[in-house]
Amino acid sequence: MNKQWTIGKIKEFVEKNSESKLLTTEYHGFSQKLLFKCACGSNFEKTFTKFKNNNQRKCDVCQPPKTAR
Repeated sequence: MNKQWTIGKIKEFVEKNSESKLLTTEYHGFSQKLLFKCACGSNFEKTFTKFKNNNQRKCDVCQPPKTAR
């Protein structure tokens, strides 16, 4: 089932599932990078798909990128 995400639903998901805050005010699709504010105060960009499915819910300082295999 394909769930239609709106900016409101994304904001709600971010608030319930992470310490980050969503700063973006419009959502245009799954490939769009969204702007978030990490709990440490840093801003970072991620697509909602990565944020939601890959647990990339913090900035690169608090949650460094995984090393390539």
